[in-house]
Amino acid sequence: MIEKREFYINGEWVAPQAGRDYAVIDPSTEEPCAVISLGGTADAEAGIAAAKAALPAWRATPPGERIAYVEKILSIYQARVHEMAEAISLEMGAPIDFALAEQAGAGSWHIQNFIEAAREFQWVHPLGDGTPGAMISYEPVGVVGLITPWNWPMNQVTLKVIPALIAGCTMVLKPSEEAPLSSLLFAEFVAAAGVPAGVFNLVNGDGAGVGTVLSGHPDVEMISFTGSTRAGRAISRNAAETLKRVCLELGGKGANVIFADADEDAVRRGVVHMFENAGQSCNAPSRMLVQRPVYDQALSIAKATAEATKVGSPRESGDHIGPVINQAQFEKIQGLIETGIKEGATLLAGGLGRPEGLNKGYYVRPTIFADCTPDMTIMREEIFGPVLSIMPFDTEEEALTVANDTPYGLTNYVQGQNGEQVNRVLRAFHSGMAVANGKSRGAGAPFGGVSASGRAREGGRWGIEEFCDSKSIGGWFE
Repeated sequence: MIEKREFYINGEWVAPQAGRDYAVIDPSTEEPCAVISLGGTADAEAGIAAAKAALPAWRATPPGERIAYVEKILSIYQARVHEMAEAISLEMGAPIDFALAEQAGAGSWHIQNFIEAAREFQWVHPLGDGTPGAMISYEPVGVVGLITPWNWPMNQVTLKVIPALIAGCTMVLKPSEEAPLSSLLFAEFVAAAGVPAGVFNLVNGDGAGVGTVLSGHPDVEMISFTGSTRAGRAISRNAAETLKRVCLELGGKGANVIFADADEDAVRRGVVHMFENAGQSCNAPSRMLVQRPVYDQALSIAKATAEATKVGSPRESGDHIGPVINQAQFEKIQGLIETGIKEGATLLAGGLGRPEGLNKGYYVRPTIFADCTPDMTIMREEIFGPVLSIMPFDTEEEALTVANDTPYGLTNYVQGQNGEQVNRVLRAFHSGMAVANGKSRGAGAPFGGVSASGRAREGGRWGIEEFCDSKSIGGWFE
């Protein structure tokens, strides 16, 4: 049993002032794997006070020196990446190979991309031609509160902590209490890199406690939150009184439009993407829309892909998916699968209950529904599990209508070989991100959505700018 009852505040590991024990559950066994402390108001305020005291010196530190600290963090991260993968695998059930390559790997990838973006970032630059002495200066927002989720812990921690450090902000991080071990390890990396006391602080807690203090505190100038749309609304309301900046990266219900001329691997690729991380990704392509001439063929491929998807222990090496995070999420997914059946969708693969041979752990059968309609619950609600809904369409206009008929707007996908059509659809998607034919959006591309998916833009230059205020200057001496 791991015991992690201390917080990292003002450069030291300190006992909580008002903590209560919280058992972290290994989702593969349903048994406690660690005990942490959840802090209270006094602990959150101690972290905020430390960040506030450290702000003047840190914001005055030249950007090159701030980048040098981040480079040290990256070096330590890379040297201890196997420890990070083990922590993530234990706390949220990611299979160990996936945890190393993708979960822990996402953290080092983002840190490197931020370093490259920071080296080229223009902290002070001319407004434009013909305006001598008119300048734009990027200044740190100030003390920031960072609230991160359990599903991609290092992906989100590095997308927030690293640009905040580079921008000159000081911070308090509250990781998810469901998966705190990786963030506590990350705090060790920050400490080992010699980041000055008070610049980075970590306080464990829940949303109602520490999260509420951070989002409402007058000394916190900005909240960066990744999580559910419901929680994002609550944070926005609490933050309104102090007029702080609120950056939200929330849920999604991505559409994957597959035209009849799509490449032969398009359907399989979409199913595999949906099941990645046991479906626990906000940008998952959970609604597959298939043009009618290839619909039957697509169903055959999707069914075979689901049946070939292995589910197993996170401790085992191999290409499989693990459990979902906890009992509540397992029961939610089971309820939505049952709703899909009751509302008349065709159960193509998977279904209720655990996969064969797995009698303990929050394992979900890789599930596919066919013949769905846009009004079905499984087509509208974010399931956050390995459940894919498929429906046919006839025309481009119909596909776009269905794709955009959602309160969310994070990531949509399109598969096809007609360049004009694909580009037209990419532009017509109402979403913060759009991807064609499995291609990358590029290193340092901004991650974020619109509407109920929030409007954060995390990553690269945009991620650094998010932690900055732009100052307009006149009369600058050349």
